[in-house]
Amino acid sequence: MTAARTPAPARARHRVVVLALDGVYPFELGIPLRVFGTAGDLYQVTTCTVDGRPVRTLGDFTISVGHGPEALRTADTVVIPPYGPLPETPGLPAAVADALAAIRPGARTVSICTGAFVLAAAGMLDGRPATTHWREAARFRELFPRVRLDADVLFVDDGDVLTSAGAASGVDVCLHLVRRDHGSRVANRVARRCVVPPWRDGGQAQYIEQPVPEPAATGTAATRAWALERLDAPLTLADLAGHARMSVRTFARRFREETGVSPGRWLIQQRVSRARELLESSDLPVERIAERVGFATAASLRQHLHAAIGVSPLAYRRTFQRAARR
Repeated sequence: MTAARTPAPARARHRVVVLALDGVYPFELGIPLRVFGTAGDLYQVTTCTVDGRPVRTLGDFTISVGHGPEALRTADTVVIPPYGPLPETPGLPAAVADALAAIRPGARTVSICTGAFVLAAAGMLDGRPATTHWREAARFRELFPRVRLDADVLFVDDGDVLTSAGAASGVDVCLHLVRRDHGSRVANRVARRCVVPPWRDGGQAQYIEQPVPEPAATGTAATRAWALERLDAPLTLADLAGHARMSVRTFARRFREETGVSPGRWLIQQRVSRARELLESSDLPVERIAERVGFATAASLRQHLHAAIGVSPLAYRRTFQRAARR
């Protein structure tokens, strides 16, 4: 007789707690629930305030929540959406400081847009890289000179603390966390259901106010799509400019205006992204993956992957194939 197997205990869902501050932006407040909630039963999303009472939004309505700061004590990830108006001094209201003190050690902390002001005021960003909305970068630097602010990126992942830029970059950082936790297959599924790209190219530079190009000007989107189908080829700047029917100089300038990065940097980003997909979803040798994505050698792939995310191809494969199997 075969002994009956004891069923494995159900894995606890990752608990995400969103801290809504007075003057919260309603759109960004809903991003964590929309993204993490679309991942099925992998996450549990809870919203709280510093005292359990309703908070006013930046609009003409208030929001009632069912939890106070006690929810932060059990959080695996804490998300702080933006709020307004922004402070004129680097300090924190006592109630906000007390709420942040309730976050347990080891919990991941994430800010969306100007939520970074809260993390910085709490001293959580001192000496660390971070970002916030490009329009508030000057004020942020003035208030928090000890933070290594990068106003050109969509988000910064510094391990247990992540910061993101304006508004929709909250979607980017939440999708990034799903990918980090469970691999690109789950993150891509969430992105499709939310009808957003799994990742966006470039940084905030493409969204900074600048003169509108002439209506007749030709963009680079078609060339980017063309290049994505040929990442295994040794594409040069001249090849890209030729496809777009532009001079090299005009193409490089227009490309940077539209994406926020140079054509060469963009190609590396796309090749690294494709390599990450293949490392997660296939058992191809690293040498073969390097060929498929357009890196000359496996050593080149290792160098670029390590520069992008700080790990080797084999370490990345072990981590994310394990996450995908879970």
